[in-house]
Amino acid sequence: MSKTNLINETFEKGEGILRLIPNFIPRRFGRPGKRLRLHPDDYFSLGISRGAIKERWFSSITPAINGELAPEDEGLSYVAPTNDVKDKFLFKDAVEELGEDLIGEELMKEYGTWPMFAKFFDFETPLFHHLHLDDTAASRVGALGKPEAYYFPYQLNNHLGNFPVSYFGFAPDVSIDEVKTRLLDYEERDIRITELSRAYRLQLGTGWYTPPGVLHAPGSLLTYEPQWNSDVNSVFENITAGDVYDYEFLVENCPEDKQRDIDYIMSLMDWEENVRINYKKKYFRPPVVCENSNKQFIEKWISYANEYIGAKELTIQPKQTVLVKDKVAFGCVIIQGHGKFGVYDAEAAIMLRYGQISADEYFVSERKAKDGITITNESSYEPLVILKHFGPNHPDMPKEPCK
Repeated sequence: MSKTNLINETFEKGEGILRLIPNFIPRRFGRPGKRLRLHPDDYFSLGISRGAIKERWFSSITPAINGELAPEDEGLSYVAPTNDVKDKFLFKDAVEELGEDLIGEELMKEYGTWPMFAKFFDFETPLFHHLHLDDTAASRVGALGKPEAYYFPYQLNNHLGNFPVSYFGFAPDVSIDEVKTRLLDYEERDIRITELSRAYRLQLGTGWYTPPGVLHAPGSLLTYEPQWNSDVNSVFENITAGDVYDYEFLVENCPEDKQRDIDYIMSLMDWEENVRINYKKKYFRPPVVCENSNKQFIEKWISYANEYIGAKELTIQPKQTVLVKDKVAFGCVIIQGHGKFGVYDAEAAIMLRYGQISADEYFVSERKAKDGITITNESSYEPLVILKHFGPNHPDMPKEPCK
């Protein structure tokens, strides 16, 4: 069967829903939190030189920037048309083939593709203080800017790691020259740049939004992160939790002729947002209960009030069958419970082997989302909990931070 026929047949058979294959990503930095529900023997499935698996990506058409050893398809999601992993095809190919039938007319006209993805990132230790490039800076290295959001689900945080605190930007009384002075010593000493920052203890069941250009050092909770289609950053901290990050981490997404230009590197920051006095008021995201919630299910906005990405948490009570509608296409992952998701038997993953097909991740076409998905929680005791990630076009997403 041709790839075109396979994609269309799979789409039709799934009644507008695609089942995706777990997409685990190694990182060469940090230590794994081991909360991805991956088998304990499989965290180094790609070899010691690649680092441990610390992330799982969802609904992704974006390659991971993971160095020369990474295969070309690392980071890209695959669709499972059958229970045989050999039959898989790229989600990116499905987007190209199905177009607006999958992601809707609005996203196709505006972006020509599915413009976001989501991930779990899972580090036992805090991440380095870093920023993501905005569109202007990213375009100079052939990439897109990267806004992102965070949510900390209870179900995947049975332990909090060793530093459940995140740094954001800098204290409002810090000067730009103080930051510049530290960066000039990047190769000489531990610059301890978070001495200039401010930190917040992370709260399960809540989240944050982080725009491009703002420094942040995420804490050690497993984090659900909807984000734009990009994997570009600049690391402003050279030693974190005893791990050393060489100068390449600071400048790997700078044009070659700018990698020793301290003023260019400093320009990657949105300085006003880094030192914003009311940072938490603007960027903290407590959940917002949706009006369609009832005794059978509760739906909450968990990523909102930005121009790029949205996300919801859907909780269906035991032994309930519900019809849930959305107005745009979305990807999703089940994090608790089991039952039916449209035509599919569905269940949260408990312990996956690397490369194994699962029944916890799906992508829902716009038409199917509008018509509604029949979801059944078959448990007598546990709720069925689903995280759903959207592009920028969901009309019901709250436009302002929750007060």
